[in-house]
Amino acid sequence: MVYLPSFLRDPIALILGEKCTETLIDRFDILEPTCLRFAISKALGIAIVAGGCIVKLPQIYKIISSKSARGLSLASFLLETMANFVNIAYSIRQNFPFTTFGESVFIGIQNYFIAITIMILNGQELLGMVAAGMLVVVAYLLNDSSWTSGNFLATLQALTIPLLISSRIPQILKIHKEKTTGQLSSFSVFNYFLGTLARIYTTFVEVDNNLVLVGYLLSLVTNGILATQMIYYWNSSPKSSKLKKH
Repeated sequence: MVYLPSFLRDPIALILGEKCTETLIDRFDILEPTCLRFAISKALGIAIVAGGCIVKLPQIYKIISSKSARGLSLASFLLETMANFVNIAYSIRQNFPFTTFGESVFIGIQNYFIAITIMILNGQELLGMVAAGMLVVVAYLLNDSSWTSGNFLATLQALTIPLLISSRIPQILKIHKEKTTGQLSSFSVFNYFLGTLARIYTTFVEVDNNLVLVGYLLSLVTNGILATQMIYYWNSSPKSSKLKKH
């Protein structure tokens, strides 16, 4: 038996539950398959949520420091923000563990900021202010059961699957057309891809919901395309791309 002081054991039990804490920690049976899978899923979930806190910060820094939104698709960020808001509301209603969706909260906030910043940099200050207010109202209504029923929210969650795909398509097409990734952050793109891959595992282990799983699987495909474009156009710029054609 392994005896940990309560200040160490209690947080572990809070995350893993008493049964798996007894198995993995107290009895040190670290190869017990069920609890091992669960512990790996929790560790990945915590890492994903932590990564979600910063994943868009390099993108925000690039936009602000360059005072340019070149190469960024406003439609992509708006659609992704809406998908984030729906996923948060649906996950809360379904009582999913925070470690299975928490990154959506932080990514949604960062996407919200990026979308508004793009509008302002494009000279659309009024539109940016209107959009900022509308997105806040939508987020509130989605989380208010008196306005949005459980069945309707489940329908919206199903719609986030094509919404997530469509949120990536404008960015993919923009990169393909301009032959450059512009101000798109490689850190954000690659972390999104790896995070989605890990999220598929945590969803499979902790959340018995095929609707959510399918959404992450399709997101993996579109995020993979963006990651591939990021590598292919790594040192490209619109000018250098045009020169390559001659």
